[in-house]
Amino acid sequence: MNLRPVPIFAAGLLLLARAFAPLALAAEPTASLHVLSYNIHHGEGVDARLDLPRLAKVIADSGADLVALQEVDQKTTRTDGVDQAAELGRLTGLRAYYGKAMDYQGGAYGQALLSRWPLDEFTVHALPNPAKREPRIALAAIVRAPGMKPFRFVGTHLDANRDDDHRWLQGRKLVELFATDPLPTVLVGDFNSVPDSRTMKLLLEHFADSSAPAPAPTIPAGKPTRRIDFVLLRPPSGWAIASSAVLPEAVASDHRPVLVTLAATK
Repeated sequence: MNLRPVPIFAAGLLLLARAFAPLALAAEPTASLHVLSYNIHHGEGVDARLDLPRLAKVIADSGADLVALQEVDQKTTRTDGVDQAAELGRLTGLRAYYGKAMDYQGGAYGQALLSRWPLDEFTVHALPNPAKREPRIALAAIVRAPGMKPFRFVGTHLDANRDDDHRWLQGRKLVELFATDPLPTVLVGDFNSVPDSRTMKLLLEHFADSSAPAPAPTIPAGKPTRRIDFVLLRPPSGWAIASSAVLPEAVASDHRPVLVTLAATK
């Protein structure tokens, strides 16, 4: 369904080594782009505090141009009726776009995209849910950033249950939706899957893992041991990777955020 938008570090550029040639190109890079993926746990940190200004500071300090947020409340009882996407947009100075996955506690629960620039064709895609578990979605929009060709930015959050069957079906749907998109695509989010899982193997047949040269775990936030948050790219020939880092924020959420700096190529 289509929804109307809510108004609202690493050292300098280093191209990937030859060992990661599919992501490193001879073409000259153009503008740089900072992309952040962050599961914000409905604003609640590991210290049990609801603190959107703390999260906003993490986002703003990262310098991100585009942010995919997961586990975002909109006007629910547990988060004091706050429209979290709109508030984070206000606090960071970024435009906020919200997508509802489900009704929850008098409001909604879902995901959001934050952007330095207006987004076009913002769309919420339902993902397969044959066992009627918590609904899962993907948010997609077209980005027209200065100095870059248009590309599609997609945020998602896959099933969290122990078995991989639902995640694989959801991953297959993401492939159907975006793997043959005529626009270059940046697919970002909490995939609830480690790199060698069946779901990630499927996705990595079609998308490149921007953190592959320097992978780092993202959960649990205090002492991460697993990598389940990713920034994926297609086509590999459309992007050069400047840097990839898991930010050292251990309290604001139960996940650590992933920041990737990209350079679109001519």
